Amino acid sequence: MSKVPVKIGIIGGSGLDDPDLLENRVEKFMTTPFGSPSDALIEGKIRGVDCVLLARHGRKHNINPTNVNYRANVWAMKMLGCTHLVVTSATGSLREEVKRGDIVILDGFIDRTTKRETTFYDGKEGHPERVCHVPMHPAFCERTRQVLIETAKALGVSVHERGTVVTIEGPRFSSRAESEMFRSWGGTLVGMTQVPEVCLAKEAGLLYATVAMVTDYDCWKDSECVSTGEVLKTFQENVWKVKNLLIDAVAKIAEQDWTETVQAARELVKSNMM
Repeated sequence: MSKVPVKIGIIGGSGLDDPDLLENRVEKFMTTPFGSPSDALIEGKIRGVDCVLLARHGRKHNINPTNVNYRANVWAMKMLGCTHLVVTSATGSLREEVKRGDIVILDGFIDRTTKRETTFYDGKEGHPERVCHVPMHPAFCERTRQVLIETAKALGVSVHERGTVVTIEGPRFSSRAESEMFRSWGGTLVGMTQVPEVCLAKEAGLLYATVAMVTDYDCWKDSECVSTGEVLKTFQENVWKVKNLLIDAVAKIAEQDWTETVQAARELVKSNMM
């Protein structure tokens, strides 16, 4: 089996889509069978490793979470030959011990969205044929997760090695009753963009992992209530952690041979077709 060359797609959430991460940048405006991605895909290198960067909400941040074309975003990464998809996300904490500015490397999700296309295999003309019942456990690539965890620790960043995100439709924040319900379900974080991105990456055979930054405590704490201003403030103070983590993790990922892991991800999709 010939070695599969690594190419890492990075989807950046709010404040985490800085094109200066890449050297030798080239912008590509693409179309896919599912429409256009959120913005130009920017190809380049991070420490000599081939990467592709995409702003999930557009570079002007003018696309709300529901209206993101997740299928086009993920399919475009597949079209460009990516093996990995490492994404960033702003999230609210549902746990006292998970503090503002902390990093969480997700290992689970709960889907509370209602308006989004969640599969490539929808039976429409020009889309992939058949039906794919892709398993969602494990939802995230464990090997890639471990690289992110090890990298965060090496940087001295406060990192939580596991976490379940409850994905809500948005763009509004949770009510107090909803926040308490998510806590009772065992949620670690609440966010607006993890689903269907994680599901689509699995269908695309990409090795997917998320770096979640905690920006707030949602609204379950009596003394605090999430606001856009507080979210942005926390972002500005802590975004350097995620950028440094991504830069170092890309290099560490490229040091490894991912051939068997990539092939297994692709075979999983094929084996679950009907």
